[in-house]
Amino acid sequence: MPENTSIASLEAEVVARRERLARTVDELVDKATPKAILRRQTEAARARFADVAQTPEGELRVERLAAVVAVVAVVGGIVVYRSLRRR
Repeated sequence: MPENTSIASLEAEVVARRERLARTVDELVDKATPKAILRRQTEAARARFADVAQTPEGELRVERLAAVVAVVAVVGGIVVYRSLRRR
């Protein structure tokens, strides 16, 4: 009978490993969906923006935001100038 117990335990181990592998594959498929990737990238961008735009206490860093607004205004002005000049 020890042979049967050994075979039964091996079969149980194979079944358990197969189930773990199936869960792992399901997790990987879930992580690789475009929706999940977009969600992770959005969260990362928000975290980076928060790091740049806020102090550790949560207050806005006005000087950094003003610099970003100024850069956007200058680039926007250049784009408008070039488009008007081409006409």
